Amino acid sequence: RSGTDRCAEAMGKLSGEAPDVVINIQGDEPFVDASQLQALMACFDSPDTQIATLVKPFSEKDSYETLANPNSPKVLLNKEGEAMYFSRSVVPYLRNVQQEDYLQHHTFYKHIGIYAYRRDVLTQLAALAPTVLEKAESLEQLRWLENGYRIRTAITYVENVAVDTPEDVALCLTELARRK
Repeated sequence: RSGTDRCAEAMGKLSGEAPDVVINIQGDEPFVDASQLQALMACFDSPDTQIATLVKPFSEKDSYETLANPNSPKVLLNKEGEAMYFSRSVVPYLRNVQQEDYLQHHTFYKHIGIYAYRRDVLTQLAALAPTVLEKAESLEQLRWLENGYRIRTAITYVENVAVDTPEDVALCLTELARRK
């Protein structure tokens, strides 16, 4: 079961009126900034927004190893700021560019694991069966793209500390100590 499935289940248990937009903060993103939630909600100023998520540009100072880390999914955006594809691999491939120079030749975006959905769309997403690309990349949002849903993105410059590996736990503990 995905985080989205669990979010839809929780929404179904709400008594009273359900919200128009539901935000899903993944458990591996413990340090969400209020500005990120505001940017996410601003995506819904457009009535066409079905799903929204956050992306952060990689810095030109980042190493290729940072860019290539499979625990840091990358996002390809269209001209409207909608996600076209998510991958654990570096996409796009830059022909005739050395890997160590990739970040000087293209803006790559890192996916931040926070989603927002219109209530009715969340219910529809939870009913979708897993897809080939989702299984290949182990990224649930590919299921939505494969089924024709659009994902609007908001850019954040806040550096989140995600917990994907045991080493990340140590970083989170350091961040908690810093915030005290």
